[in-house]
Amino acid sequence: MLVVADSTFAGIIAVADTVKQSSKQAVEVLAKLGIHSVMITGDNERTAQAIAQQVGIAEVRAQVLPQDKSVAVKDLQAQGKRVAFVGDGINDAPALAQAELGIAIGSGTDVALETGQIVLVRDDLMDVVRSIKLARLTFRKIVQNLFWALFYNVAGIPIAAGVFAGIGLTLRPELAGLAMALSSVSVVSNSLLLKRIRL
Repeated sequence: MLVVADSTFAGIIAVADTVKQSSKQAVEVLAKLGIHSVMITGDNERTAQAIAQQVGIAEVRAQVLPQDKSVAVKDLQAQGKRVAFVGDGINDAPALAQAELGIAIGSGTDVALETGQIVLVRDDLMDVVRSIKLARLTFRKIVQNLFWALFYNVAGIPIAAGVFAGIGLTLRPELAGLAMALSSVSVVSNSLLLKRIRL
């Protein structure tokens, strides 16, 4: 901004968004997780490129109008990519809705908070990393639990039904009930291990 006093040039005031250190760290960790980051912003090209360079984002789409952010998301989806969009403003709501996963920053507008599937409580992009890691760990636990439940049933039901009685392998009803209870306990215990994980 230019400052003028009594029709005479008096100086320049430079205004710039400050980039949090955690933003750069979040982009780096996302890259290690195999997630490609793209900046979609309404800022001018020079500003967007400067910020992207600071945080380590190679792909930038600048001067994107609010209504075109969702178009940019559709474009990425058309390339076969699954998109998680992080935003906090009214302008971001259509893109949050269009993406496979909308992540709203907790300090953002009500519209963004209502549109996002995940709402981050803090204004910290490392929470995006934590939420993705937690989602992956949860999915892994679901797969493990399905395996153990299937294992117990595949092994226990035929034995309890007497399929192997001819070779002397039987399971009394009370032991079959105990085995089913142990199945439930093992699945629940495995799920509770998530509480020990620090992200």
